[in-house]
Amino acid sequence: MIDCNKGMGLVVKLWRIDRIISDQPITRGPPVTKFSRRFAACLFALSAVAALPAWADEAKQSHLDAILASKVLRIGMTGDYRPFSYLNPATNAFEGIDVDMANALGAALGAKVTFVQTSWSHMLDDLLADKYDVAMGGVSINLDRQKSALFSTPFMVDGKTPVARCADQGKYQTLEAIDRPDVTVVTNPGGTNEKFDRAMLKQAKIMVYPDNKTIWQQIIDGKADLMITDAIETRLWQKEHPALCAIHPDKPFNFSEKAYLLPRDPIWKDFVDQWLHQAIGSNAFAAVLAHWVK
Repeated sequence: MIDCNKGMGLVVKLWRIDRIISDQPITRGPPVTKFSRRFAACLFALSAVAALPAWADEAKQSHLDAILASKVLRIGMTGDYRPFSYLNPATNAFEGIDVDMANALGAALGAKVTFVQTSWSHMLDDLLADKYDVAMGGVSINLDRQKSALFSTPFMVDGKTPVARCADQGKYQTLEAIDRPDVTVVTNPGGTNEKFDRAMLKQAKIMVYPDNKTIWQQIIDGKADLMITDAIETRLWQKEHPALCAIHPDKPFNFSEKAYLLPRDPIWKDFVDQWLHQAIGSNAFAAVLAHWVK
């Protein structure tokens, strides 16, 4: 139970309620009693105390203000998911669709872009630990992430679909055909691929492979039969590795969207949404996409 005496004491110190509630009647008509004035003060105190968290949230500095002041924009990326983000070992630099978009966002803010490498299993925790201002690089929207963070406006519709050796693509057209004890599905750890596999496959063997940059080789070498991943990635693998074929990438197993992962900061999210809206509307995003997915 809330102690009204303590609540009134707090309000008296903050707003000098003694100037508001005086010995004069507080309503027209007969003078009110001392008890009714005390009860009114109690209600006022309780409403003021309840509003304190909102005041604290408003007082907290937005990421947008911090970025404008420091002129530094921190971008979290895994660097293992082409064509969105790839840490090129030859140059030790990030490249891809969302690298170009990150640089464009930095330019809109007048800020220097710094990239912070993360992993799929630690991406959300690193964001919440304030290691970066936004996570980019082919991030899929899901409700588990939404419980702790925010997503930007989606910029791409995608979904999970198989990629397998071309000689075997006829075997894996449906989830029922894949979910058999003699089938091995390879997945990268901690992301939406593994989550999808564990939710949808109850009999197939799920093999977790830690390096998403070379995971496709497990299929070519016969150590795994297939991988279920985003349709855009299956198209890229099919283009780069003739032994692999994307299986119905135009009709994926589920519906998914790509967006940018942000902290719970509505002011920062509003800016990113508006910037992304303009990039899409002006075809700037389409030009970046065409450069990396030809």
